[in-house]
Amino acid sequence: MYPIADMLTMIRNAQSASKERLLVPFSGAKFEIVKILKEAGFVSEVERKKKKVKKTEQSFLEVKINREGQGRLITGVKLVSKPSRRVYTKKSEIKPVMSGYGVSIISTSHGIMSGEEARKQNLGGELIAEVW
Repeated sequence: MYPIADMLTMIRNAQSASKERLLVPFSGAKFEIVKILKEAGFVSEVERKKKKVKKTEQSFLEVKINREGQGRLITGVKLVSKPSRRVYTKKSEIKPVMSGYGVSIISTSHGIMSGEEARKQNLGGELIAEVW
């Protein structure tokens, strides 16, 4: 399984089902990706929570989902890099997603950031996903 793909699919499905909140298992990469989605307006809040599960404490991300009329809705997700096929892009090859209505997520040497931010910092890297 690819945890980042699972998280993006969970967010898209929760939005389609008109859920208000969603719990996702925590990882640093997932947290950075959800922060990018928040900056782009696709989710309204993200918070790290700890919860006891079977006598052990585990960390989760609590994501507050945008609904109709509250902000931008996720209509599509394209996973570009996969465990079996990594896709790298130069700074000059980073293009706007859906004519600027979406956001690309890139893993650079300076961390995970949006395609727009990577272009501003003159960085290329692994193109993880595109969300619109």
